[in-house]
Amino acid sequence: MMMDRVEFYGAGFPYNPIDELPGKLIVLEGTDGVGRSTQIEMLRAWLEKQGHAISNTGLKRSPLTGPGMNVAKMGNTFTPITMSLFYAADFADRLENQIIPALKAGFIVLSDRYFYSIMARDIVRGADPQWARKVYGFALKPDLIIYLKADIETLVSRIVNGRGFNYWEAGMDIRKTDNLYDSFCLYQSELIKQFEIMAGEYGFITIDASRPIHAVFADLKKVIKTHLQITNP
Repeated sequence: MMMDRVEFYGAGFPYNPIDELPGKLIVLEGTDGVGRSTQIEMLRAWLEKQGHAISNTGLKRSPLTGPGMNVAKMGNTFTPITMSLFYAADFADRLENQIIPALKAGFIVLSDRYFYSIMARDIVRGADPQWARKVYGFALKPDLIIYLKADIETLVSRIVNGRGFNYWEAGMDIRKTDNLYDSFCLYQSELIKQFEIMAGEYGFITIDASRPIHAVFADLKKVIKTHLQITNP
């Protein structure tokens, strides 16, 4: 079977040329509270049942930067540029040392967000959009990017009835308003605007995530079956 050509958004890692990656990289994107983590776990169980080797990853999971980021966020001391570069370092480390090795070994990698979420956050916090895109020139192009989309009312309902609002998900650091609820609505609305822009630019496949979990999961399976040519249920 002929493998797809390995492509990066820019130069990639020039010191580490890659000729082929037999695995597949599937990215689930979307705002906070949209249900990505739940769907990733369900997809993992389903794909493993089909006989696929699965690796999953997500933001702040680099052993190099994750602990430091968590400590910094506890003190609410991040400036926008510091946060941007911290997340870029986290992404680069995971890409080079977790994602690419798993793809070389033939795994399907499920990524709970990619650099698109980081870039959206950076832009909402005032970063130049072109600069933000150039930062991630080392990023590998995924095989499939699925955008789970839900409106603000749905997101608020899930957050209120789930883990509750937090400082960073509400964008309180950029001081759009003085309370978590209003800040969350404003911040997540701005993120949705950025995702809409990126959907066309990067070829996102959009799935309505405002529906029940199993309806969303059924659509995810259909999309992934088509792309991976899975014939089993």
